[in-house]
Amino acid sequence: MSLSLYQACVPSFVRMFGNLSAILAKAEAYCMERKIDPSVLLNARLAPDMHPLTRQVQIASDLAKGCVARLAGIEPPSFADNESSFAELQARIGKTLDFVKSVTAEQIEGGEGREISLKFPNAEFNFTAPDYVVHFVLPNFYFHVTTAYAILRHNGLAIGKMDYMGDK
Repeated sequence: MSLSLYQACVPSFVRMFGNLSAILAKAEAYCMERKIDPSVLLNARLAPDMHPLTRQVQIASDLAKGCVARLAGIEPPSFADNESSFAELQARIGKTLDFVKSVTAEQIEGGEGREISLKFPNAEFNFTAPDYVVHFVLPNFYFHVTTAYAILRHNGLAIGKMDYMGDK
């Protein structure tokens, strides 16, 4: 049995955003319980040259919606990247999941030969659809979700591996 492009990414996006949403809810409760200004965690970084928590969530969102859209040959929705609260990050995750779930397996399947080109200010990357998913999107997606988790754990939130992995 082979793994389809849809199976390789969509279930992972759905699961990990569910886990990230639960972690962010714990972070918001942690702030309220300890009387910590939420902006402290929202703007926290692991290192000075890394993005803060809010940007980690935004990038994970962009990767998921961009991946699904490119695989389906449609335009990804554009989000403003202006989230500044836990509620706004939760809303972003919700919008991302709504879009990801709206794209069917049938829209993606059969596109294994599709060429995907990404243009950045200083670089351009060209992939086949499978290489795009396996070598670009999934490693980047997990990096940003993991970094969001690590930022919160580093700042004292009582979360562990099962919060990251989820219960299924």
